[in-house]
Amino acid sequence: MSHDWIAPLMFLGLAVFLLLGYPVAFALAANGLVFALIGIEFGLIEFGLLQALPERIYGIMGNGTLLAIPFFTFMGLILERSGMAEELLDTMGQLLGRLRGGLAYAVVLVGALLAATTGVVAASVIAMGLISLPIMLRYGYDARLASGVIAASGTLAQIIPPSLVLIVLADQLGVPVGEMYQGALVPALALAGMYMLFVLLVSLLRPQWAPALPTAARTLGGLRLIERSLVSLLPPLVLIFLVLGTILLGIATPTEGGAMGAVGALLLAALKRRLTAEILAQAAERTLKLTSFVIFILIGSTAFSLVFNGLDGDDWVEGLFGDLPGGAIGFLILVNLLVFLLAFFLDFFEIAFIVVPLLAPVAAKLGIDLVFFGVLLGINMQTSFMHPPFGFALFYLRSVAPRSVRTADIYWGAVPFLVIQLAMVALVMAFPQLVGRPATPAAQPVVPIELEAVPYLQPQSVPAAPQ
Repeated sequence: MSHDWIAPLMFLGLAVFLLLGYPVAFALAANGLVFALIGIEFGLIEFGLLQALPERIYGIMGNGTLLAIPFFTFMGLILERSGMAEELLDTMGQLLGRLRGGLAYAVVLVGALLAATTGVVAASVIAMGLISLPIMLRYGYDARLASGVIAASGTLAQIIPPSLVLIVLADQLGVPVGEMYQGALVPALALAGMYMLFVLLVSLLRPQWAPALPTAARTLGGLRLIERSLVSLLPPLVLIFLVLGTILLGIATPTEGGAMGAVGALLLAALKRRLTAEILAQAAERTLKLTSFVIFILIGSTAFSLVFNGLDGDDWVEGLFGDLPGGAIGFLILVNLLVFLLAFFLDFFEIAFIVVPLLAPVAAKLGIDLVFFGVLLGINMQTSFMHPPFGFALFYLRSVAPRSVRTADIYWGAVPFLVIQLAMVALVMAFPQLVGRPATPAAQPVVPIELEAVPYLQPQSVPAAPQ
């Protein structure tokens, strides 16, 4: 037995564990320990390598960046029960209802606002599905368009800061969360704009699919509409500044911003008289479950990566991806195709913890800026929520959609927005300036661009193995 084939065999073993249906965290850890014993038996690694595992686990437990995950999750769950989504959807629907496609525009805008405050896909999709979908169907919207725009707008929570996936990607890539948030902001807003552009196109080509609200349904007007808009929009905007503004301005770390957001959500729910012991208990329980899920996967992945790298698996991955035709561009294209295909079977946490640690050293050696790489993968992994037939956003919407909406309508409605998400991946690859990374070092003049000097291919040292 040699290093030449033990690493690919280990990766194949992980695939077998996952296909057999074992939980991801335990499949990662068990696979790592089994191949550690095999490597020790055949003299490929020393037993002393496993002594690094407790230190790595301790490093995970003491990682302050990961503390932002329970804070943002708790904030989102409290806001879900505060009634903010209902008020926003009602106000924006009244404000834009006179336009063809106005309700769909309102869903996209509210989806972006909820993403910037809650960061939880399930909360956004379920809230908008319960509130907006029956209204859109009542006033003549096509079921496929209504379903697609609700599911897609809900997934904005995966890419608009304070996204949980951006926190995880930043941790796995070894880059600051604040930089990842800054890099993702423009592509995320551009993606929301592309959703609205699609709605506009549909309203022009198929006006019967996205009619305006009838006059009788517009119950607010004049000063009363203005007053309602201020009351509905001011709290989330203040909360967005409290969380994202302080992080992007460098006043607070993501963990501190998440803590302020959690306190702000509690105050907002209390002001609306919806903060009860039952809501607190439910939010705390769901936060504990999600945080434990993330930590267990991370512990399993660090056991896997420790043994995998000890068996020279990093060299195998580098050889597999490092000599592709097209250099860094070929690598980016292949990686994005791989992530897109894996998203049919794995969720974003699993991709982030299994695949990203293997690809990050190769990307760094090719000179790819890791913040750009993380944002690109974040946009791509957003498609995992929209893939028929296993997209979680589609399942969330199916669970609250009226019986008149067929499952096929939900699936077909998601397809155009899935294409838009892939188009956004291509746009970010073609125009890396959207991520805000410098095209050329400031001290150097602009030179003609060649394949090896694509704007986002900045010289960069190889990061340490993920903790």
